[in-house]
Parts: sequence; C-alpha cells; structure tokens
Amino acid sequence: MPATKDRRTSRNRSASRPSRPSKPSRPFTLWREVLTAYAAPALMAGTAGIVTGQQDLAVAACTSIAGTSAVVAFLVGAWLRHGGQPRRWTTTTPRAALTGALVITAAGAAALLGWVAAPWLPAHTPVPATPWLERLRIDLPVSAALATTIVTLRWRSAIAAARP
Repeated sequence: MPATKDRRTSRNRSASRPSRPSKPSRPFTLWREVLTAYAAPALMAGTAGIVTGQQDLAVAACTSIAGTSAVVAFLVGAWLRHGGQPRRWTTTTPRAALTGALVITAAGAAALLGWVAAPWLPAHTPVPATPWLERLRIDLPVSAALATTIVTLRWRSAIAAARP
C-alpha cells in the first residue's frame, strides 16, 4: 500500500507545480546572423582543409566560402527585415515554401556569378587562372544556399516568437 500512495503523491506534486515558462527566442539581429554566417563555415571548412592537408580549401574557407555566406546572409536578412517591417507575404507564406524560393533564387544567382567570374577574371584582370577560380563554381552556390536557409529559418522563428 505505501508504494501506491507514494506514486500518487508524486503525480499530484508534479501536477500542482506551475510550469516553467519557455525561454523566449532571441530576436533576429542582423549583425549577429552575418557574423555567424561568416564564422561557422570559415571554422568548419578551414578545419577540414587543415586536417586533410588541402591548403586551397583552408584558404577558400575564409574567402569564397565564408565571404559568400556572410554577404548572402546580410542581403537576405536585410531583405527579409525590410526596414523593420517585413513584407506580409513573407510572414504568411509557409516556412518551407519561403525558404525554398529564397534558396533557389540566392543559389541560382550565386551559381551564375561563379560560372561567369571563373573565366572572366583571368581574361579581364591581372588575376591568374588558378584552381581557386574553378572552386567558385561550387563554393558560391553551396554557401549561398546554406546561408539563405539558415537566415530564413532563423528569421521566421524569431518572427513567430514575437507574435502574440
């Protein structure tokens, strides 16, 4: 009998406790998103380049990979914020659809830039034709897609948490 009584008391005690309020989501702060968009891929790809002995990956991690990610995070984040007043359709469109549309747009623009810049830079500037230029065709769209996805999802979660 005493064991049954203890279980009931335990249940009643937990039911009578007030629930803890959930942690509020941090507000969407553009500079923090841009800093994270630069630091995360720079550290990850840079570490991978150093560990595997790929010097070109280690250099690209801090330049074309992280730089693209930071620029895209800034552009997408600033566009989503729209001066503090988000566009209505960006808040009402389903999260997956909005993210998908922005990722396709950003990655497409970055891929086009990479494919144009790789042959154009050596032909029209003093930049020599090097293997890192060929990396632009891959680095730019992948970095743009990842940065756009993360910033868009982070922005939507901050907007949803801010709604009453």
